Amino acid sequence: MLFTIDPRPHQAALAQAQANLARDEAQLRNAEAEAVRYGELVKKDYVTKEEYGKIVAGAEAARAVVAADRAAIESARVDLSYTEIRSPIDGRTGGLQVHGGNIVAANAATPLVVINQIAPVYVAFAVPERDFQRVRGAQKGAVVPVTAVPQGNARPASGRLAFVDNAVDPATGTISLKASFPNTDRTLWPGQFVNVVMTVGSRNAAVVIPAQAVQTGQQGQYVYVVRDGSAVEMRPVAVAQQVDQQVIVDRGVAAGETVVTDGQIRLTPKSKVTVKTQL
Repeated sequence: MLFTIDPRPHQAALAQAQANLARDEAQLRNAEAEAVRYGELVKKDYVTKEEYGKIVAGAEAARAVVAADRAAIESARVDLSYTEIRSPIDGRTGGLQVHGGNIVAANAATPLVVINQIAPVYVAFAVPERDFQRVRGAQKGAVVPVTAVPQGNARPASGRLAFVDNAVDPATGTISLKASFPNTDRTLWPGQFVNVVMTVGSRNAAVVIPAQAVQTGQQGQYVYVVRDGSAVEMRPVAVAQQVDQQVIVDRGVAAGETVVTDGQIRLTPKSKVTVKTQL
């Protein structure tokens, strides 16, 4: 229970509807008894069938009035229930917009109070449409883990992908997603901006090199690999994915090899390189 609106007018309307029902039920009982009596009389031809028909019709009309009274009582009870404003969810209330004695109206622009659900909580984010198929593939028969890290907070919250929108936004080329978090420790807060990481797959023993090592030429992407101490060799590479400032290489570079990350424009296949030490 959050608020109570003055219930007295609706309580009076309910009492009046109940009184109407009691009155009409008494009239119905009298009409039904009269119909029974006339039923016996018409069998003996003491009254005409026309008179008997009027009595039966009167009893049916009284029965309909009683039904309408019961519906009126239910309507009055519904109206009375609207005087009790209850929270539809478990959550946390914000500042009160109204106080005792204020006048309120249905569908007003200002809410009485805003309630936000805290546990569980949903985090909304978007991914480029080029990654959509990977997300769909990860969803098949598996839980897609999602991690959210609030700004300035090193403690991440763990959740799972719960919603994928049914269309790509043509204006941004992204698709909206939502992840559900138990949030029992209240790490996430409504309206907060967070960094989201969604895991759609994992690769074991992947070869990862700095993104600045990859160059693009007429034959595609390539890197310079250091061999025999200081000699360089140009190799074509197949880049599987870029994550931040690193790329995953499917082929072209083996684990443990050294690649050139600076000054590639000055290199030729016979060039020699030196390692630049940064302090």
